[in-house]
Amino acid sequence: MKFSLRLNNDLFVNDYVKLARLAESAGFDQFWVSNDLFFRSAPVILTAVALATTTLEIGTCILNPYTLNPAEIAMFAATLDELSGGRFNLGLSSGAADFLGWVGLPADKPRTAVVESVGVINRLLSGERAALDGEFLRWTDETYLRFQPRRRVPVYLGAMSAKMLREIGRIADGGLPLLFPPEHYRNVAPLIAEGAASAGRSLTEIDVAACVWCSIDDDQQAAEDALKEKIAYYGHAMSALILEQLGLTHADFKAIEHAVMVENDMAKARSLVTPAMLRIGIAGTTHDLIARLESLVELGVKHISFGPPLGPDPAAAVAAVGRDVIPYFRKTG
Repeated sequence: MKFSLRLNNDLFVNDYVKLARLAESAGFDQFWVSNDLFFRSAPVILTAVALATTTLEIGTCILNPYTLNPAEIAMFAATLDELSGGRFNLGLSSGAADFLGWVGLPADKPRTAVVESVGVINRLLSGERAALDGEFLRWTDETYLRFQPRRRVPVYLGAMSAKMLREIGRIADGGLPLLFPPEHYRNVAPLIAEGAASAGRSLTEIDVAACVWCSIDDDQQAAEDALKEKIAYYGHAMSALILEQLGLTHADFKAIEHAVMVENDMAKARSLVTPAMLRIGIAGTTHDLIARLESLVELGVKHISFGPPLGPDPAAAVAAVGRDVIPYFRKTG
């Protein structure tokens, strides 16, 4: 079994350093940081984390080819991999159309944009030229890194839609499928397998991280309140495929989205989160977390990725997962 942490890029840089050191000592294998618009820069955060750790793999979850040109993504990847001694993983996808709209960027042809970007980034990181006359990228023969990358960095695709989930199986080294709720893995796994089969690949070649949200605390209400804030901020951007599993639609999040984005009233937004929406993640004790995740392991999950908010006290939550959850699944898995 493999275990990873995923964090939003909304904390102080020193907080990530502390959490990464704690995660490394607690037995986690990977440490991922998002690069959501208008928060702190994930490449800068991960630079600090790389310098503060020795064995922990680090990664972006995710960068996108709309706000960052794939040439710059390759530069970041090669440089962070060099700095970390070969511990960097590149998390890449199309990004949320709602958030891209904030800066006037249409999310045109998201699957094409990601597939073409993965192809050229792989070539650049292999020390090759990456000329392409595609639908999204039109690069000349002069597109190549002017330094020798340490290696071709593994590419993990973030995915919520069926098309992108198939691309995990078809072209990626790993996957970061968002499992909201965790039981959504039953729908995700066949799509990844379908993509792998179309490319003549085995699923054993692909590190699929079962990405869940969790909020761990002995105080049930405190755990739920922390999870509600993440649901309030991101719920409206989730795919219809995910919301369908919960019996929800985008219309259910309209009032919450208005409270967050227009009124700037997070307390009101949290109050509008319903019990059905709370099923997006897992809130409670480590025993509750284990009980909810056991079905994923029974379905064949080999990598569990614990995502935000982690808990009212993220450091305490990381320590608790390291103490109770990781040993349990390493033993049973």
